[in-house]
Amino acid sequence: MSKTAQQVNRKSRRSMPAFFLGIGVVCLVSAAVGGHLRLGLVMLGVMAVCGLALILLARRSETCRSLTEEPDERFALIGQRTRAGTGVVLTLGNLGAFTGESASGRSGNPFYWMMATAALAYVVFVAFFRRHT
Repeated sequence: MSKTAQQVNRKSRRSMPAFFLGIGVVCLVSAAVGGHLRLGLVMLGVMAVCGLALILLARRSETCRSLTEEPDERFALIGQRTRAGTGVVLTLGNLGAFTGESASGRSGNPFYWMMATAALAYVVFVAFFRRHT
């Protein structure tokens, strides 16, 4: 493997754990601004443990390695299906929350905007991938 390929491989190995850590920092800052420093520290700790677990498990598990390195075709397809399934679960969760809020006489406003954003994103992605696939 060339030196450049090794550098790219190292960067990709660290990208997902760094993403987890970045999300933890965002949670810490937002919780601290809202006056919940303890909760922010807990969230940062949870996200840091998740990132560390990925690094450690990637040494032994082909599945975890596919999350931290460039996956082959099989794991790329698994990842695509996983993201699609996650989108369905989140959309149905928001729909249920919106329906529950509306049925109890509240506006359901935050859930409405998440549903509207999901619907708009779906239409945009269908149009984008129709032209670029």
